[in-house]
Amino acid sequence: MELNDLVESLKNFPGVTRKKSIASVINFFPKQAYSKVLASYGEDAAVVEQDDKLLLLAADGIMPALMRANPFYAGYYAVLVNIHDIAAMGGVPIAMLDILSVKDNRVCSQVMKGMESAVKKFGVPIVGGHTHPDCDYDAIDIAIIGTAEPGQAIYSHTAQAGDDVIVGMDLDGYYPDALPYAWDTTSRKEAPILRRQMLIMNKIAKQGLVRSGKDISNPGTLGTLGMLLETSGKGATVDVDRIPRPQGVELVQWLKSYQGCGYVVTCDPANSQRIMEMYAMVGVTASVIGKITEEPKLIINQAGKSVVMFDFDKDVITGCKPASTVGWESVELGK
Repeated sequence: MELNDLVESLKNFPGVTRKKSIASVINFFPKQAYSKVLASYGEDAAVVEQDDKLLLLAADGIMPALMRANPFYAGYYAVLVNIHDIAAMGGVPIAMLDILSVKDNRVCSQVMKGMESAVKKFGVPIVGGHTHPDCDYDAIDIAIIGTAEPGQAIYSHTAQAGDDVIVGMDLDGYYPDALPYAWDTTSRKEAPILRRQMLIMNKIAKQGLVRSGKDISNPGTLGTLGMLLETSGKGATVDVDRIPRPQGVELVQWLKSYQGCGYVVTCDPANSQRIMEMYAMVGVTASVIGKITEEPKLIINQAGKSVVMFDFDKDVITGCKPASTVGWESVELGK
């Protein structure tokens, strides 16, 4: 595939384009922060200061298409995506709540079996929630809480020009039937390695090695990087051929894939080697794929050619610009 065609396919991938609705939501709410809220929109989890800890709060729902295609994986991924959101922030997941909407009891049973499987593997419990037993649709939504140490949360909005861009992915996986963009690296692995992978960003955060980061989710590798850049108000140049990829997987499919364990981070170049070594310790293959730039454009390079994927002076992924994440006038709770 020609580079222009590759970039257009990635830019117009529904995993990317459906994020644009976020802009309407964040523009609806008043831009007023509380003094204990350290970060909110544009991050994988909101960060709230509480005594000597940081609380990490996130929630996610599963798309109807996945519920129809494979209810078991809908339940499984509902847990997994929330765990990823806390892990990406350098946190430790603590517990989850679920909202289960039921039309078909057989579908509900498969969803709950998927959730049960993920809870057993990752050791993060579901401690409550809510059930709608008389819906005209089936849906699963989960909220999660985690913790991080003060000064150790990994944000999306803090990339700096000159940073290396690193992607880390577990290449040992497969695509389940009817899920061509869900790279499953977890359902066939044992709990101990999965729990070490879950906590690797926490260990990296404790050493202060990264400047910013996100987990690679539905927008795929470059779409996720694009969200990080938009939130940071920065750009990047990326060599697409440096992105780790399993043998036998087409590039365009790989770049659109949700990763069973995958992160994009930015860091001082002096820290890159150590970060890649730490990823390797838990079976994650990592590579420096580019640089953060001051010019707010994501530029993709391949074989001597360059194409602009996003120009953030014109393009919108989520609408989460730097001012949406931090910088509001702080007020005390209740005043």
